[in-house]
This record gives sequence, structure tokens and C-alpha cells, in this order.
Amino acid sequence: MRRKRKINIVYKDKDILVCEKPAGMPVSSDKTGDMDLCHQLKNQLFFDENIKEEPELYMVHRLDRPVGGVMVFARSRAAAAELDRQVRDREFEKDYQAVLTGWIPQDQGTWRDFLKKDPVRNVSYVADEGTEGAKEAVLDYEVIDMMESSKMKLTYCLIHLRTGRHHQIRVQTSSRGFGIWGDTKYNPLFQKTRKTYREIGLYAARIAFVHPVSGEKMEFRSEPSGQAFELLEMEDI
Repeated sequence: MRRKRKINIVYKDKDILVCEKPAGMPVSSDKTGDMDLCHQLKNQLFFDENIKEEPELYMVHRLDRPVGGVMVFARSRAAAAELDRQVRDREFEKDYQAVLTGWIPQDQGTWRDFLKKDPVRNVSYVADEGTEGAKEAVLDYEVIDMMESSKMKLTYCLIHLRTGRHHQIRVQTSSRGFGIWGDTKYNPLFQKTRKTYREIGLYAARIAFVHPVSGEKMEFRSEPSGQAFELLEMEDI
């Protein structure tokens, strides 16, 4: 096995591994053939723990390729099954920080939609309740700050996911006119640009769950990084 890109592993034991996923890296292998997070973590475990066989690693939740942040992987089938159950029963907590284009009128609120996935185009969209294949999507948000320049308006906010649907935050924000900064898939302000954004203004800043074996409540946080969050520190955005 050969090292590719060093991933920051913030916690590991025999049952789970928690790491910071870099923005722009796919979680699992895709058609690009680029090194993915899961295989790179296996490479690191192989060398760091000096094991003779490929380590077990099971994905229990995802982050979109352009999204960075904290993730947990299971290291056994039993641990994966328990974490999967927590995700299904909405016991697994996921919080994001986001940079949106436009100003959200309310300081906080809850958005509830029904989303349907188009697997051919790899997109999701808001559908009417009762539409075949559409699933309920719910999130809570809280505005931290709002900024404006001659170029654009930005809203910096916290987002708590109550459900975990395909591209959920990206679809729910863009459908209300507050797309994610840099999101060429869903934000009209960036769809016309020829620039390719390997990262967008969305970061998985916190996860919390019960350890699948010990039963201990676990919480992990990570500070957002990347161009979108650097904009928040600039005088002229």
C-alpha cells in the first residue's frame, strides 16, 4: 500500500475512527479515480498500526465531495450496525457551518421539505408531499452573521440536520434563494462561472453519537477552513 494524502485522525480505538475529511476529496471511490477518504484511511492504518491485512473500515454517513469536516467510520460490522441504527433513529447528531449567498430574513428557524433524488443526474430537488420516492427533509438553522459588499451578500449560519438526505442542505438552501457559496451544482450565482470549485461554503463542524460498544456519549468538533470561510475575515468580500 502507498500513502497519498495524510488525513488528520482525531480519535480511534478498536471500534471506531474519527477524522477530518478534506474538502474536495470523495468519501468513497468514484468515476474520477481520485484517491478517496476511505482508501487513504486504510492506507494510514496499515502503516501506522503495522498490520498485515487490509483493515476493516465501514462508512456510516457521508459528506459530499466539496464538503469538508468531521466524520466517523466503524471498524467492525457490529459497530457499523449500531451506528447505522443511530443514524436511522435520528440519534446521531450532525451540525454544520455554512456560508450562504443572500440574507436570511429570520435569525433562526426550521425548514421542512420533501426531496426526491434523480440518480441519473446525481441531484435532488424539492417535490410535493406525497410524490413517489420523495423523503421528508428537516433542518434547523441559526444565523451567526450577515455581510455585504459590492460583490454579494453573505449569511454565515449554523445548521443542525434532523434528517440526512442526499444533498439536503444544498437543496433546501438553494430552493429558498440562499445557495451555498461556491456550489456550482445548485447555486445559480455560481452555475454560470467556468471556475471549478473543489470546496464550497459548507463544513461538518460537529458530530455526536453514542459509542457503539462502550455506550459512552461521544462528541467531536472541527473548525471550518477553506476559501468561503476565509471570506468572513476579509474587509471587502
